[in-house]
Amino acid sequence: MKIKQIKMPYEKVKELKRPKHFDPVKPNMFFRLLMRGLSIPDMISSKFTYTKTDMEKAGDGPWLILMNHSSFVDFEIAQTMLFPKPVCVVATTDAFVSKARLMKQIGCIPTQKFVNDITLLKDMNYALNVKKTSVLMYPEAGYSFDGRATVLPRGFARLLKRLDVPVVSIHTEGAFLRDPLYNCLQKRKVKVSADMSCIISKEDLKTKSVEELEDIIEKAFTFDSFAWQYENKIEINEPFRADGLNRILYKCASCHAEGCMEGKGTTIKCHKCGKEYELDKYGRLNALDGESVFTHIPDWYNWERECVKNEILSGEYLLDIDVEIGVLVDYKGLYMIGSGHLTHDRSGFRLVSDDGQLEYTQKPMVAHTLNSDYYWYEIGDIISIGNRDTLFYCFPKGNVDVVAKTRLAAEEMYSLVRPKRTAATPQG
Repeated sequence: MKIKQIKMPYEKVKELKRPKHFDPVKPNMFFRLLMRGLSIPDMISSKFTYTKTDMEKAGDGPWLILMNHSSFVDFEIAQTMLFPKPVCVVATTDAFVSKARLMKQIGCIPTQKFVNDITLLKDMNYALNVKKTSVLMYPEAGYSFDGRATVLPRGFARLLKRLDVPVVSIHTEGAFLRDPLYNCLQKRKVKVSADMSCIISKEDLKTKSVEELEDIIEKAFTFDSFAWQYENKIEINEPFRADGLNRILYKCASCHAEGCMEGKGTTIKCHKCGKEYELDKYGRLNALDGESVFTHIPDWYNWERECVKNEILSGEYLLDIDVEIGVLVDYKGLYMIGSGHLTHDRSGFRLVSDDGQLEYTQKPMVAHTLNSDYYWYEIGDIISIGNRDTLFYCFPKGNVDVVAKTRLAAEEMYSLVRPKRTAATPQG
């Protein structure tokens, strides 16, 4: 899947009109059938199956549906499990580029990732309580990097109480392993399944405290795809299964060098010290020489997080890179404005274009995590910052693995500056 790119100076991009707001549309049966039909090929190829649990507590709807986010197949899974019920889907604005009319008719609600959005709350309430249509959202917003849930916004339970509808969870197994974000869009032969269950009834919303509801949501979004693979002995035999693994395991666990890792074929290797691991068919890392510092990928990722946190606390952390800049302000295209420079330290982000037309700063408390992606729309890895008016997509130059570390740093800085956030404003 690609996105339309338009070269344009930033001074002209600033003058472009922003899209007008529209109320969510309840998709009619034609569009429900269309989306169900388009989902069939992937459902067949992944041998998709599903179960439903405790759904009698949910009633007939409408529901707020929360789903873990691993890959694009999540959308197709939801369309399959929910059919023929109408559903509105919270989607990022980049998904509307060149197809805004279609996205509107199939019930999508546009929002910006990790940007406080009062309008989104109003739109969700309109869909649920005026149009009487269920709403599907991915509370993580971003795809998982290491097969576990990404950081959820605090205060989410207050949103649930305000919407006052039953909460349904769709939890998938195998979707991440079939198409992990780091693996360059190469799909593996992995069976995918899902369970749909009512985790919070209307009665629960009345009787349970915010803290109790938060615990329920946290439990629903506690998972580990690599652990599940190993425990269930799910075999992945593809010879490219370690391709791009350096995107998340960017720091050598032996010599601690960064930017020297290469995931290729079935192995990941540090080109500085020579330490090499094989990613076996059950998702475990096995050192080809000597002891394995880590055998479980999320453990390695956790260690990288601790390293980043220590760098921040000591004042050593710094991202300082050249980037190509794309700007999103409407649904016509991604406006490529040329080269620039992106820095990130404890004071936040600073993005400056080479022509001097753009200078944007963003403080650490703005978002609880970072909009970041790999091979975004087949262009390249991205770090995205911005606000409700404008999003800036930064494509690092030089084939450097900085995306995962920058996301970790953004999350750790946020936890340091706003450890007790209580706002319930939804974020895309």
